[in-house]
Amino acid sequence: MSSATQSRSWDVHRLPSAEGRNFLVTGGNAGIGYFTAEQLAATGAVVVLGCRDRAKAEAAMASIRSRVPGARVRHLRLDLADLSSLKAAVEGLDLDRLDAVVHNAGVALDDPPRRETADGHELMFATNHLGHFALTRWLAPLLSAARAARVVTVGSFAARSERLDLGDLQSARDYRPKQTYGRSKLAQMSFGFELDRRLRAAGSTVLSVVAHPGGALDSLTPSRPPVHRTTSGARLRALPAALLVQGKEAGAWPVVRAVLDPEVTGGQLWGPRVFGLRGTPRSEPVPSHMADRAVAAQLWAASEELTGTARWSGPA
Repeated sequence: MSSATQSRSWDVHRLPSAEGRNFLVTGGNAGIGYFTAEQLAATGAVVVLGCRDRAKAEAAMASIRSRVPGARVRHLRLDLADLSSLKAAVEGLDLDRLDAVVHNAGVALDDPPRRETADGHELMFATNHLGHFALTRWLAPLLSAARAARVVTVGSFAARSERLDLGDLQSARDYRPKQTYGRSKLAQMSFGFELDRRLRAAGSTVLSVVAHPGGALDSLTPSRPPVHRTTSGARLRALPAALLVQGKEAGAWPVVRAVLDPEVTGGQLWGPRVFGLRGTPRSEPVPSHMADRAVAAQLWAASEELTGTARWSGPA
């Protein structure tokens, strides 16, 4: 990105209109996904919240509507841990095109036991990476039907210190929850960059962009009852941390810019301006281990095999 573009004003509180466009946010009922959906809804777009639990989706949609009069929000039942359900879920979107999908949903396990999905895949790797890999496959026709669609993958600061073990992608031999989570997010980010390389090689109009929220704490996040409640005591205790990190409303800013800004280009990484941890969004250099083409190619091949989407090169 040029210095002129980088310095160009982008007001996180005055977003451009996106009326007439359709966005899907996975995990849009909570956390970064919720605030991404709330901010995108304010642009006039149709925003679909992809999540498993209808009651949680209804609560999130009610919260968005209370803050964004006339918000056009919908729920799509989406279970990324169940690969066999994704094709039918996409058919249930009932849209003729999709202008952006935000790959945000994910799970993080703090307790030691390793868990598997019904497909036999480790839960964090399956939900965070494999589910989104397969979902992109099924969304490809809708993305290609839009004028200039975007796939925005939400990564994590946790991925910076991890490296993929291509011989143990699902942590069968070495399962440590924080490491496995970080590696699942690294797999997502590596996929996002590799997807864009394949899209460019195919001459596609679809862009793939990666964004991350920096350090985003619940205790610094504005209340959105019943979706999220922050007590005054928790907010006070978190004030010293606010020098370095931020809440999840601000954590959504890089993601929203990656969806909306016409100056964003494929293959970029967007995050918070201050040390990559807090502040307004900017593009960042892509760490070399996230841009490793040989690793990404092997991850892609393994992902095809594990999800049953062999010989898929990305949206046309």
